[in-house]
Amino acid sequence: MRKKIVIIGPAFPYRGGNSLYVSHVYDLLKELFEVKLYNYKLLYPSFLFPGTTQYDKSDSLIKKAPNERLVNSINPFNWISVAMKLRKEKADLVIFDWWHPFFAPCHFAISSLIRSKYKGKILFITENFISHEGSIFDRTLTSLGLHNADAFITLSEKVVQEVKDFAPGKAVFRSELPIYDCYDFKQSDIKKSEFGFPEDATLLLFFGYIRKYKGLDILLRAVPQLIAMDKSIRLLVVGESYDDISIYNELITELGIGEQVKLINQFVPNEEVGKYYAPADLVILPYRSATQSGILNVAYGFGKPVLATRVGGLMESIDEGETGFIVEPESPAALCEGVKRFLSSRNNTNFADFIEKKNKANLFYKLPEMINSFLEKQ
Repeated sequence: MRKKIVIIGPAFPYRGGNSLYVSHVYDLLKELFEVKLYNYKLLYPSFLFPGTTQYDKSDSLIKKAPNERLVNSINPFNWISVAMKLRKEKADLVIFDWWHPFFAPCHFAISSLIRSKYKGKILFITENFISHEGSIFDRTLTSLGLHNADAFITLSEKVVQEVKDFAPGKAVFRSELPIYDCYDFKQSDIKKSEFGFPEDATLLLFFGYIRKYKGLDILLRAVPQLIAMDKSIRLLVVGESYDDISIYNELITELGIGEQVKLINQFVPNEEVGKYYAPADLVILPYRSATQSGILNVAYGFGKPVLATRVGGLMESIDEGETGFIVEPESPAALCEGVKRFLSSRNNTNFADFIEKKNKANLFYKLPEMINSFLEKQ
């Protein structure tokens, strides 16, 4: 008889990386376990969500894991009812997907209410330990939210160390984000000219939500130096801005790089992701801070090399000179040096082959083995 797992985390109809990740986890585990997914019926209150919508409006649904929309992130009475339902499930393991301290009261309450029933059977997947823009208050909430965890699955070595310091003696398993090769590859004929760039341009891509910690302003400040180094360079910026977009538009004007930079301020539906990755030569993650990044794993899904800063777990995901390049953070000059290394090696390096080899070694696909190992010790 297969063992039963209940996952608490976001899934369709919610959009974004957390939902995509949890859906991948569901699909992987269902091959070996009986899996139930408790989704949120309220994820974030609308006044706390900085984007246009929390819901996936894509025409193409790439991952739609079966789920029950049960959890209200801000309603204590709901937490009690969810806990009562969990107690009746008679599961072998309850997994909470953790990525932000906002969910601390909800996760703490539910895990506390089921603890007597599931002693030794509560596992937290810690996508992040402390949020990218964390404060002392965030750290306090994180300690509360993870208090009842019996074991952890982490997605980077950086988080492994943070969790071990937080919960010495508890089991900590090292996993990764999956390779997001689930997008449309039929758009390989997209031309650079569709974005107003010459076909022989070297196209750099910044993709995903625009937030301060992601360092787009640093990348924009590097563009004049990049153009001075190689006049063929162009930058495509695609993603919904959670910051005031005028900050970036004004910086583009101030730097006089309007002809070399195209900024598309919108959330990208699933069916259009390939449109932006296909013509890109190099994907750039100029982050100020990070643990890991789904953007990097989308790039690898398309076989594209990545230039990223030496922060958090990003450097763990890049093999220097083979799958991409690593530079120091918060430095336009360092980004220029990284692009220069890419340009000097692109004709002699088959990045796609190196990326394919790395993808095959991705630890995400060891997740069933990790969970079996934990369950066998209970």
